[in-house]
Amino acid sequence: MKKNKFLIFLILTIISCGQTKKNDSKNTYKSEVKEFIKNDKMDKSEFWKIIEYSIAKSDSDKLEQEKIIVEKLSTYSAEQIIEFEIIFRQLIIEADEFKIMGAQKIIEGYVSDDSYLYFRCWLIGKGEKIYTETLKNPEFLAENISKDEETNFEGLMYVATSAYKIKTGKKEENESFPRDVAIKKGLDYDFGAPPTKGTDWKEEELPKTYPKLWKVFN
Repeated sequence: MKKNKFLIFLILTIISCGQTKKNDSKNTYKSEVKEFIKNDKMDKSEFWKIIEYSIAKSDSDKLEQEKIIVEKLSTYSAEQIIEFEIIFRQLIIEADEFKIMGAQKIIEGYVSDDSYLYFRCWLIGKGEKIYTETLKNPEFLAENISKDEETNFEGLMYVATSAYKIKTGKKEENESFPRDVAIKKGLDYDFGAPPTKGTDWKEEELPKTYPKLWKVFN
């Protein structure tokens, strides 16, 4: 009888440990809700602080995350909102690599100009840690995002414009808006975008190049 009780206890302990490990892995890079203290300077640190705060407050709801970013961003000056757009575009261009495109192909099953752009927006919207580690090695995503997650965050492209309208009261876009200012600085991620960095790939190469991603998403 004692032996049976011990075996049951041992089995339950193993199951419990396994479940804990699984949950810990899933929540490794979950942002914590913290008090938001605005700084006077809009730099990359401030940019990521806004993104991380929006992640923590939105509970994986992209529309809610977009709303939170706009609300926070509109409390900054018009010049700081423009700087936010500039940093955003720098990050979009920085992430324009064939290896990132390859990861998107595996995860979503297809690549187009728009889907690739929205995928990079999503990557930024996941926060600094996931963005940075994915640029180092896209295989990082295999263990740090949900298989069912929607990897598209088009709305992130418009948060600076929305916040600028709130801050300035301007309803019609003109050359003073964040998008226009950033493009004049050479930060065009669309038609005037710099060439994609790295080495192009063939679809049949992807399973061997990114085996962890392939195993999870195919």
